[in-house]
Amino acid sequence: MTNRRIKKSVIYGLYGLGIVTLIGTIYLVESSFPKNKFTNNEYSYVSKTIFDEVIPVVATADKLIKPYSNQNVKTLKTYYDYKGKEQEQENSIIYYENTYMQSSGVSYGTKDIFDVVSILPGTVVDVREDELLGNIVEIKYSDNVIGIYQSLSEVIVKKNDNVIQGQVIGKSGQSNLEKELGNHLYFELLVDGSTVNPELYYDKTLKEI
Repeated sequence: MTNRRIKKSVIYGLYGLGIVTLIGTIYLVESSFPKNKFTNNEYSYVSKTIFDEVIPVVATADKLIKPYSNQNVKTLKTYYDYKGKEQEQENSIIYYENTYMQSSGVSYGTKDIFDVVSILPGTVVDVREDELLGNIVEIKYSDNVIGIYQSLSEVIVKKNDNVIQGQVIGKSGQSNLEKELGNHLYFELLVDGSTVNPELYYDKTLKEI
């Protein structure tokens, strides 16, 4: 048998034909799959994180609450208002040892001893006992707002204590100044150094005072 050699040109031609066939096959395979069409209308791209759009939560301001939580407590004696009606003024007069005095606070009471609570978060600046007014707790709520709780039978806070709104600071009691009222709390609210009618400030924030 005679051996025949294939020319190099033929070999190169076969290689080229194989490469062309392979490329054509790949193209046909890719074209057979559906293409995903991305348009600007269908997709949006962002460069920010989700946290960039987060709105910070702002703590809500505390509103003044009444200095007690017992629903049976009632107003026994009101704050003296110079512009008030005559009947209201009569109910805001304190009589002690043949002397009439205008009430600079509000007396709250009921038959049973009740918890006395802080009207706002604050700092206890004074705790003392008075012969006429009984045990007294003074709490500072801001540079210009102070609450004074009087006629307490029991005190469960001390000077420099930080208290939260609604925290029990003591128990109602009696005082020599208003013996006829029996068990009660005498509460004064000072704004800018002057007593005001607490009843006009409940449900207000410190910014509104």
